[in-house]
Amino acid sequence: MEELQYEFQQKISQLSLDFQRYLVNSIDLKNRLIAIKGARGSGKTTLLLQIAKKKFDLSKTLYVSLDHLYFFENKLYYLAKEFSDNGGVYLLLDEVHKYPNWSREIKLIYDNFPSLNIIFTSSSMLEIYKAESDLSRRAVSYNLKELSFREFIALETGIELPTKSFEEILENHNQIASLLLQKIKPLALFSKYLKVGAYPYFKESEANYNQKLLNTINLIIEIDINAVEDLNYETLVKLKKLLISIASSTPFTPNITKLSEKVGVSRNTLIQAIKILDRAGLVNELYKDTSGIGVLTKPEKLFLNNTNLMYVLAKENINIGNVRETFFLNQFKGIREINLSEASDFMIDKKYTFEIGGKNKSKKQIATLENAFVAKDSIEIGFGNNIPVWLFGFMY
Repeated sequence: MEELQYEFQQKISQLSLDFQRYLVNSIDLKNRLIAIKGARGSGKTTLLLQIAKKKFDLSKTLYVSLDHLYFFENKLYYLAKEFSDNGGVYLLLDEVHKYPNWSREIKLIYDNFPSLNIIFTSSSMLEIYKAESDLSRRAVSYNLKELSFREFIALETGIELPTKSFEEILENHNQIASLLLQKIKPLALFSKYLKVGAYPYFKESEANYNQKLLNTINLIIEIDINAVEDLNYETLVKLKKLLISIASSTPFTPNITKLSEKVGVSRNTLIQAIKILDRAGLVNELYKDTSGIGVLTKPEKLFLNNTNLMYVLAKENINIGNVRETFFLNQFKGIREINLSEASDFMIDKKYTFEIGGKNKSKKQIATLENAFVAKDSIEIGFGNNIPVWLFGFMY
């Protein structure tokens, strides 16, 4: 355990608090068991370490990644016991999905060592309530999204800007945009964000960003998905083929029969594969009404999860209208309820209708609707029911 503690102290000493993800101050640390889920590359490890550095007594804290060589010969349970016996209080476990029987041992640690507080991270693939030992009644779960446009600005420029709620944007978007324009030039930043701003590692090397993102996609499919779903190699290859097929034409209403033939799987297997890619943070399924969604219900529209994935996977098939819609959906996903609209593009909270378009987009399509708005690209400031689309990147 001493070696693990030494490695943790080294990581903490090198950790910067200059830029912090939106969840750092939002997690209720009074809970003894906390799960943080998120797609690979979203910054879960850094978040975990920043929480430790900001919030905890480091002499009573231990961080370990469960793919560490230590666990080839040692059990997590006995590490927790030794840590607790020596006065440990905060046990931070990274990448739990890479450890066999993780849920059973965490349940035993939680039940047998009441002085320990446990925070663990996992792939977004992991469904805690379906694990071997159901932790859903014990664990409070949080999901770490990719960088918002606001967070990208902070990381890119060092300018910290406040979040704005959906309601604030609807009611005061003109005033909010006016104040922001005194500090930033949003359109140039937004253009860059759409291409390289979704994952924090863009700061390491923009020139190698696309290759790193491709590597991330491969690791999500080959390691993260496989760690949870235990798929054979042939199925993993078909998942990649499906992702490329989706990328080349998103957003689109999928023809399940044609798509299943193209990928080489049955209809039911294809729908299950789409749902796996959704859970993995690679695609977004969308429906007009989610009340009757079943396990084998095909999505009414499919999008890639964020615009960076579009630029690296779709390449010559990039459509700016698709980019705008993908951004809008991504910023709302997991923050508010979002569905397809019967009359326009999107419906938020089953109340607000949104049409997404360029600066010359008219309100003709939504003119007769209540609570209807146009989210416009390529404008710095809006008026009336016309809102700059980039402003919706400030909700987290």
